[in-house]
Amino acid sequence: MTSTNPKQSAQSGIPILASQPRIPGTFDTWLLGGPKHVFGMALWLTLSAAIAFSQDSTASLSDDNIDLRGAFQNARLRFEREKKGHVAFIGGSITEMDGYRPLVMKILQRRFPQTQFSFTDAGISSTCSTTGAFRLYDDVLSKGPVDLFFVEFAVNDDQDAHHQRRECIRGMEGIVRHTRLYSPYSDIVITYFVNPEMLATWQAGQVPLSVRAHREVAEHYQIPTINLAKEVADRITAGKLTWEQFGGTHPKPLGNEICASMIDRLLSKAWTVPLSADARPVAHRLPEDPLDQNSYWHGRLIAPSQAEVIRDMTVEVPNWPKIKGQCRARFAKDRLLCATEPGAEMALDFTGTAIGAYVLAGPDAGIVEASMDGGPYRPFNLFHHYSVGLHYPRTVMFDADLPPGEHKLCLRVGADKDEQSTGHALRVLHFVAN
Repeated sequence: MTSTNPKQSAQSGIPILASQPRIPGTFDTWLLGGPKHVFGMALWLTLSAAIAFSQDSTASLSDDNIDLRGAFQNARLRFEREKKGHVAFIGGSITEMDGYRPLVMKILQRRFPQTQFSFTDAGISSTCSTTGAFRLYDDVLSKGPVDLFFVEFAVNDDQDAHHQRRECIRGMEGIVRHTRLYSPYSDIVITYFVNPEMLATWQAGQVPLSVRAHREVAEHYQIPTINLAKEVADRITAGKLTWEQFGGTHPKPLGNEICASMIDRLLSKAWTVPLSADARPVAHRLPEDPLDQNSYWHGRLIAPSQAEVIRDMTVEVPNWPKIKGQCRARFAKDRLLCATEPGAEMALDFTGTAIGAYVLAGPDAGIVEASMDGGPYRPFNLFHHYSVGLHYPRTVMFDADLPPGEHKLCLRVGADKDEQSTGHALRVLHFVAN
């Protein structure tokens, strides 16, 4: 797949207007026609200033926040010699949005204009690395071996899931180790984005918890990382950038361009020397011991239809127009295991060490009670602070430290509810097991 973009600045990727062919009588000629075209000149100066600012922001990149670890030639070998490549992206809304991901796609197409790429966008807004680990096979690996895999979950592990270190490790290591077990030649890049709280932590000279945990995984598995979060903090502290210019938690074009340029620089660092004639793909070394034995590297989704309904539950497409709260289009036609009244009950047999539910938790989300293998019931509040106006996708783990083997989950809707909730609803997209 070749790129059809206009000529672009080597540093910024922004079209260089002055380099385009000029045809007499066109807007381009009028825009650049001289001082007598006062408005045109003013507009040109404005555009020039914007381009210069962006070029300066990306050209000033250092390598301090770009960590190249381990072997990183397998994707390049396939792109250069086989002229094919599968590139995947997984993360939250920062990945799903029209942001850094399409810019990286263009960079790869520019670097390898004769290569036929397939791109997988597995970004789902609001989701954390826990959900990512469980949906990895269905959303990425089932589409075939991945040559180059970009992962981002630092922000959502922080602000959405409020994960502690253990959960950050189990989710990210689950993604990395599962990928390497299924596709041992896959090259992986982990990127850390940033929100205001994480920015303040960086500026105080500390490292946000989610980044610390993800970095542990990256170091253990020798995976390159892009520390966009610290790059932004460094520039803001130095007065070279403002948070508003960067664009916030969901970056503006300039912020996404800085990230893409850092990834481009990583590729340049790794791929500067020509490949030798005898270069061959090498399987990445898989550490014998994981950081956490119960990380979700055998994570999988279980269809809600696999549950045994005991009372007052149905598997159906909810009538979303009649239910308060927004349901995102990607979920609007999915069949969910649904219950709205206390006492509704189900059971699920599964094999593994962990069980949970990937749910849509809206304004009426309830509190469910879970029992493992006939043990006591424990309450789990499905309501999330983003549930007020949205059927929020989240994964709730009922037990993540079970002995390996066969187990039975019994789940019922409790009589209690969150004080902010309007009901007792349970809506399960998938059960998750490890």
